[in-house]
Amino acid sequence: MAAHRRSAHRKPKQRPLTGSAARTAATLALAGAATAGSVTGAGAAPAEPAPTATQVRAKVDRLYHDAEVATEKYNGAKEAAATATRAVDALADEAARRTARLNTARHALGSLATAQYRSGTLDPAVQLALSSDPDAYLQRASYLDRAGDRQNGLLRGIRRQVSQITRVKARADQETERLAARRAELRDHRTAIRTKLADARKLLDTLTADERAAYESAADARHGGGPSHADRSAGRAPAVAPGSRAAQAIAFAHGAIGKPYVWGATGPDAFDCSGLTQAAWKAAGVSLPRTTYTQINAGTRIPRSRLAPGDLVFFYSGISHVGLYIGGGRMIHAPRPGAPVRIAPVDEMPFAGATRVA
Repeated sequence: MAAHRRSAHRKPKQRPLTGSAARTAATLALAGAATAGSVTGAGAAPAEPAPTATQVRAKVDRLYHDAEVATEKYNGAKEAAATATRAVDALADEAARRTARLNTARHALGSLATAQYRSGTLDPAVQLALSSDPDAYLQRASYLDRAGDRQNGLLRGIRRQVSQITRVKARADQETERLAARRAELRDHRTAIRTKLADARKLLDTLTADERAAYESAADARHGGGPSHADRSAGRAPAVAPGSRAAQAIAFAHGAIGKPYVWGATGPDAFDCSGLTQAAWKAAGVSLPRTTYTQINAGTRIPRSRLAPGDLVFFYSGISHVGLYIGGGRMIHAPRPGAPVRIAPVDEMPFAGATRVA
């Protein structure tokens, strides 16, 4: 009996699959494994390969260029904002002056009306009929006519002042809107500059120390190397007339060699590219506009073959960089963040044009 119970609980013996049944089972097992693999790998994107040092250097160069483009746009928006601010201030002053004149005219009119009320002025015809002295009346009537003319003149002046103040306030509102737009542009360009420079720094941080040093060395070579005494003396070789404005501008630029590039800066301790050329020519008594794309139209356009010391030289299709030509195929310029004011060859960047200021 016990043996029978043990045999009843014994598992049935598994028979090996053969033929088509074995093939079917194998196919199902492979399909299940493939499905499991695809589920496991779903959502796991293949990792992108890290950029090479060459790719990093190219991206950094592009970011620096884009930051310089944004810097010139920032400079233009800043100049426009300053102009709009001056316009708003001038209109506010004008409105205040006109309001003061209006208040004066209103006071005079009020005083005249009070005097007439107190004098109990009657209709001229009635006064003539009641007067015992016609000559005295006619003299007084002449005074009243003049008073009436004065009152009418005051009224006309008040209406004119009110109309002018309304127009001034409308212009002030328009200039205030322009100022708000310029300030919004400033914020946008400032954000773009800071973002691009931060991205460039992050990319440079991915390089090894040797790769970073190689990049900086190559960038220095492209932008003319460091500010050495040899550079200073070599830059003075192509002579310009002593005391000329070009000579004064070049002398200022030489004095700025070694000072840092800072976007938006116009000196005296730091410069961006157009800030340097503007400051150099200001030292020579010439006022240049603030941006590269306005400085190129601040004088006479000349071909590259006619370059002379003191000319402004511009680069890139968007006119986003400028330097001060010093002769011998060289210029003084503020290259980029991390690269101070220095002497460099003119052919280091895509040439876009040149302008003779004076």
